[in-house]
Amino acid sequence: MIENALILLREELSSYMIAHGDPASVVVENISLLGSDKEDLLLENLVLSVVNIEQENTLKNASVYQRNEAAAVYENQPVHLNLYVLVSANFNSGTPPNNGYLLALKRLSLAIKFFQGKSVFTPASSAISLPAPLNDLSNPEINSLKLVLELHSLSFEQVNYLWGSLGGRQIPSVLYKVRMVTISERRALREAPLIQEVLIQTQMP
Repeated sequence: MIENALILLREELSSYMIAHGDPASVVVENISLLGSDKEDLLLENLVLSVVNIEQENTLKNASVYQRNEAAAVYENQPVHLNLYVLVSANFNSGTPPNNGYLLALKRLSLAIKFFQGKSVFTPASSAISLPAPLNDLSNPEINSLKLVLELHSLSFEQVNYLWGSLGGRQIPSVLYKVRMVTISERRALREAPLIQEVLIQTQMP
């Protein structure tokens, strides 16, 4: 489901850029490829990269069973994840007097503007045509996918550490915390019949 979350954000942001007359390419890729022999994958793109994953601890105490009409089905709790997604603007081109850096800042500003105006994303509410499997709302995992984005600010020290761990070369970027991706195998561990009635036996004097 992590990949589907990033594809949903990619498609929505790409559609927004096109609608606003700046059809910058949006890709999901590892930004640490900058400076490597594969950096061509990142050139002239807005790049979405997952730089951290954390468990949402507030939901760890959810019920371990689900009820249906016939039984209580016990299964391990789903894992609820928050993703930290780095949006990087990697542009070297530009039309004088503007250069690639100014173009990167412009397109990063558009991305921030988009996520400020729309911070909740679901396949069901999307106004654009989504690729498979995001267009299959009969799939419970797809139908229940809901992402809520919030801007996550870093200190200068944290920014330096982040880009140092990614290879050291810093480009215009912004970090978002994406709540929440749920992962579950949906494998039943056991089933138990539901309690239909309770009999209380009183002791005669």
